[in-house]
Parts: sequence; structure tokens; C-alpha cells
Amino acid sequence: MTDLLDQSATAQIKALREGALSARELMSATLDRIEKRNPAVNAIVALQDRDLLLQAADNAPDGPLKGLPIAVKDLAETKGITTTYGSPIFANHVPAADNPMVAKMRAAGAVVIGKTNTPEWGLGSHSYNPVYGVTRNSYDTTKSAGGSSGGAAVALATRMTALADGSDMMGSLRNPAGWNNVFGFRPSYGLVPNAGPGEDFLHQLSTNGPIARTLEDLELLLDVQAAYDPSHPHSIGPYAPTGMLKPLRIGWLADWGGAYPMEDRVCTLCETACTVLADLGHTVVAMDPPFSAAALWDSWVTLRNWAVAAKFRPLYEDPSKRDLLKPEAIWEIERGLALTPTAISKASEIRSDWFRKTVKMDVDVLALPSAQLFPFDAALDWPKEIAGTQLDTYHRWMEVVVPASLTGLPALSVPAGFGPDGTPMGLQLIMHRGRDAEVLALGKAYEQATDWISRAPD
Repeated sequence: MTDLLDQSATAQIKALREGALSARELMSATLDRIEKRNPAVNAIVALQDRDLLLQAADNAPDGPLKGLPIAVKDLAETKGITTTYGSPIFANHVPAADNPMVAKMRAAGAVVIGKTNTPEWGLGSHSYNPVYGVTRNSYDTTKSAGGSSGGAAVALATRMTALADGSDMMGSLRNPAGWNNVFGFRPSYGLVPNAGPGEDFLHQLSTNGPIARTLEDLELLLDVQAAYDPSHPHSIGPYAPTGMLKPLRIGWLADWGGAYPMEDRVCTLCETACTVLADLGHTVVAMDPPFSAAALWDSWVTLRNWAVAAKFRPLYEDPSKRDLLKPEAIWEIERGLALTPTAISKASEIRSDWFRKTVKMDVDVLALPSAQLFPFDAALDWPKEIAGTQLDTYHRWMEVVVPASLTGLPALSVPAGFGPDGTPMGLQLIMHRGRDAEVLALGKAYEQATDWISRAPD
């Protein structure tokens, strides 16, 4: 059973379907492993009662995920299971209904065992909050797990779960995947619909998506998440994998012409990973920066401030709740509330210019590191400098993910190897909008040519 827990979600489901083990046995073994491994990393939170979970495993609905234990990122509502969003304001919040994505996973047979830890409100790529504390890197527990899907990535890397969901606004599926030696995928905007009430045109910076130890597993969950949702006008599912992959032209952007400060060895590792793609028959070219990094950043922070302010203004305007918001959230909200229509319009014009530029590029894929430094000290709130360059915001160290996030491009983080301190790094492969199946096919070819995933944490 221990060996099976180390295998893929696909292998576990196959064993369940063939009767090699029962869903109850898989659940029991999973909970035993969580009991043993989770205290060191604090990835899984709000773990549910063992007896109730064993009963739920016995009664899991038939579907592609039937009987598979899964912990849901603590930004998605889970019926009957505490959902805090990492905020003390919601420390005792138990939703009456599932988020639509969670409902899809349950209907597919997944058994929700609890939640995975995240930064407060998902703000920041370091998974700590005042409710549950810090999630620690699976390869070095003194270091950050990344975020905001840090708990999900660590649960996978430590083999406590075989599959995980996440969300990505500013690299939240890519950075923790890279830092924990797994695969994280930010889909094209609309492939995994963010169903729910509220404004549905202007704020398109964030999306849900899958994170997994293999691309086969990642596509398994993406197929469930991407089911067409008639209640969401941007829904473009279902996901349709491709069986063939033509030779692609890949643009290696490194540090964007020096605009993104990088810790030593980050670009070296990722450039070496690109040579694997070249050996597979693709053309890899070193590209000059295709757009002003400063313009992209100005557009990003403006639109992000605006989106965060729109979402959290009711909490900010309640003094008793404002006092429980972390400083970075207040900074985002206050900047967003101070924006003028002209500033917002200008930011969206820049975003549109960048989107038009990506369409006209003579490459199929952009390649960039998944983060600008290796995992930092878990005791920090955020790194204040990289390679001697001082950072002016709590998220500037993740600027490298902005080119994909700003325009909703599909972006896959693949393992790129390990740094001098033994912690992992990832490589982003960014495709044109709507070409999700192609970038995942590219990732599968890369996966078959490398063996990073077999290097599990101690």
C-alpha cells in the first residue's frame, strides 16, 4: 500500500477499479501517511474525522476520480468543511454549499478530506496565515513552499495526496509547483470557469487549475474542472487533449533582458531544461524582450489593485474586520480605491497591447523561470532583495509570472532541476490563448525525457 501511495493518481484509481484495493483501504492508508508526514510541513489543514472519511470513501460516487482522497485549496468553499481563506475573519466559517469546481470534483468521485493551506486571501506567493501558520517546503522545511497553492504542491510532493487543485492569479499554480518539483498548470482564462455571482468581464486575472506529479494526472483533473458550465458565460470547456505535437518554436526569455533580477543558477537551470526541448526536435531561440517589463508591471499592479479592492472593499470598510486584514491586503485595497478611471483605462490599454503582441509573435511558446529565486527562509514574510536588487513590493519577486497572468495565457510549470541548496526550480512554458492541449503535450514529451519527479523529498 505504501508503494501505491507513492504512485500516480491514475495508478491509484486503476487499482481501485480493478479491485486491488478498496476506497476505504486507500483512505485509511492516506490518513495514516498524513498523520506521519503533515506535522513537518503543515500542508493539509481542516482534516476531517477519520470515521466520517472512511464512510465517505465507501459511498464515493462513480466517476473518473471515484474513491480518490483529495484536499481542496482553502480559497474554495467546501460544504460542511471549514473554509477560512487564510483569514481570521473566517476562522470558523463552514460553507453551506460547495464552490462549483469542488462540486464537480465530488461528483466525479473524489472524497474531500480537508483543505490545503494558502496565504491569507491568496495574496502573496508564501503560504502562511494567522489561522493555520506556515506551510514548509517539501525538500527543506526551513524554506517557503511558495504559494498561494503552497499546501497543494507540498501535499503532492510529500505523497500525502495524489492530486490537487489550485488557483493562479500571480503564479500561484506555477511558483509552488516549481519549488516542490511537481507540475502546475494555469489554463487559458475560461477553460476552468470561475463560476459565481458578481462582475464577470473586467476582472480576468485569476483562474482555477490542476497541480499534479504527472501530466497524465494533471489532464485527469483538468478534464473534470473544465467541464462546460452553462451558468458561466466565459466557459470554453470541455478540455480536449491532442494526440499529436508538431515541432514548435520556443522563445527563451531568461531574465527578460535583465529586467527581472534573478538569483544565481535560476536561469542556468532553466536554460538547461530548454535544451531538453531542443533535443526533442523543437527550435529554441534566445529572444530579446518582446515588450516593456516596466509597462507590464505598471499595468499588472494597477489592475490587481483594482480587482483586490473591488473584492475586499466590504471587509475594509468594516473597522472590526479591517483590523484583521494583513498589511499587504490593506495596501492593495487602498491603492485600488484611489485609482482613477483614466489610470484603469491606461492599464487595460497596455494589457491589450501586450495581448496583441503575443498573437503576432513568431514563436509558439515563451519560456521563463517559474520564480526569480530559490525558496527563501520560511520565517520571512517576503524576500526584500534578489541578487542585490531591492524589491519595492511584497510580490515583486514574482514579476516573472506576470506576462502570462496579465492576458490569461495558458502556462505550464515543469520541473527544471535543483539548486545549490537542494531545493527545486521550475520552468514556465507559456502558450497562445486556447492552445492548452498543445502546451500540455509539450510538457508530456518533456516529462518523458526527464526524471525529476522520481527525486522525492527525504
